[in-house]
Amino acid sequence: MAVKPARIAAVLAFFVVLAAGAAAEEPPLPDGLAGDEPALSAGLDDEPALPAGLGDEPALPAGLDDGPALPDGLAGDEPALPDGLDNDSAPPEVEPREPLRLPFEFGGFWETRGGLRTQQAHRQKDATLGESRLHVELDRRGARGGIGIVADFLYDPVLDSPGIDLEQGRGWIDLRGANAYFPLGSFIDVKIGRQVLTWGTGDLRFINDLFPKDWVSFLLGRDMDYLKAPSDAAKVSIFGAHANLDIVYTPRFDPDRYISGERASYYNANLGGVAGRNAIVQADVPDRWFNDDELAARLYRNFGAYEAALYGYHGRWKSPAGQDPIAQKATFPRLSVYGASVRGPVRRGIGNIEIGYYNSEQDRNGTDPLVRNSEFRALIGYEQDVPQIERDFTVAMQYYLEHMMNHASYTNTLPPGQKAKDANWHVFTLRLTKLSWQQNLRLSLFTFYSPNENDAHFRPSANYKIDDHWTVELGANIFTGADDHTFFGQFEDNTSVYAALRYGF
Repeated sequence: MAVKPARIAAVLAFFVVLAAGAAAEEPPLPDGLAGDEPALSAGLDDEPALPAGLGDEPALPAGLDDGPALPDGLAGDEPALPDGLDNDSAPPEVEPREPLRLPFEFGGFWETRGGLRTQQAHRQKDATLGESRLHVELDRRGARGGIGIVADFLYDPVLDSPGIDLEQGRGWIDLRGANAYFPLGSFIDVKIGRQVLTWGTGDLRFINDLFPKDWVSFLLGRDMDYLKAPSDAAKVSIFGAHANLDIVYTPRFDPDRYISGERASYYNANLGGVAGRNAIVQADVPDRWFNDDELAARLYRNFGAYEAALYGYHGRWKSPAGQDPIAQKATFPRLSVYGASVRGPVRRGIGNIEIGYYNSEQDRNGTDPLVRNSEFRALIGYEQDVPQIERDFTVAMQYYLEHMMNHASYTNTLPPGQKAKDANWHVFTLRLTKLSWQQNLRLSLFTFYSPNENDAHFRPSANYKIDDHWTVELGANIFTGADDHTFFGQFEDNTSVYAALRYGF
């Protein structure tokens, strides 16, 4: 309720105007008014007597000679002030205290997130998530650079093993960032340490983005930010007059956080069916510093409103793409990728095209059945706001292709009993996004559909911002497919729903 302003009254009590001084000679008075004034009657002196009480003031009662005593502090004499504060001196000024300031920028959030499978999964728990997560970001910046730390502290009873694995994001801490960044001159920036990296134009389809992904988080229903896993790398950005260049060097191979059967079921070709915790993938991850390294580069520039880029990568397949029959472990064969992309306005929206050639260096001819074949990948996408249908409504579409370069050699060397992949894998994606309630409510549906494998993945979600701190989210991961050996069909047992509550600070 608004507070009414105080009333202020001021009264100026008197003014007196006296006309003084007469003219030099008064005009004669009319007859009867001239001459001396007649004598007053006896008892009537020059002035009539005043009514009782208006003459001389009577004596006051005893004790009231000088009027009532004033309260303490209102008498004539002021009380003595404390030592050092005489009546004529002003009180000493108190300097205001500055608010407490941290020597670094601090932020983050606390989140609790739970998920349940909607059907009985093969060798899996009914719960997919049961996390309490504290996300902390610390950043210290200066004129000559800065340092940054990003860490997640988790409690997750769904995960059996409490051991810490920073590469796979297991355990009670997930270190997502620990780096230093600084400029070299006026046109070179350097960032060294653990960091999340990304480039390319695809929407949940990646061709030239060969930085690690967390596919476990993606399938379980964690926040979309956790699809990107961190890299331990050095990134150098060079800004030129005609083009810019990013170079990323990873001294030791950083694989994806791939589906292993530990928390999500998958199709196991050796078993000929869906497996889970009964057949957890054991992988031989190359980990020799400066021998099992990776190098990625991007050269890009703008042509008007369009951004064009060239990409190069030398390293390994990011998820297991080979097998060692002797050690009975999954492997990460060597890989080189060369690609390009263009993104810019098309009619009323934004369009993008991206291509890439995957050179599987350990199976150039496609004759090794234990190593993934070389591929050509391409995508084309378009995104547009459609206020004609609904206000704050966006539609984004993509077509994605993976073409196996030596399909005939692949089928000829395929072990008996294994399902052969098609030469071309086609995927269409559709993203629908609606904002409402002053953009505090975000409704989204992302759909993958493969026409040649007849399977799909649906990702509906609703995110509501309660206030500046609190956010609540509901969502689901729905998989469907005619066969359990297809890409999306193999995850059908992982269909789940999830809910999350987050407090940001």
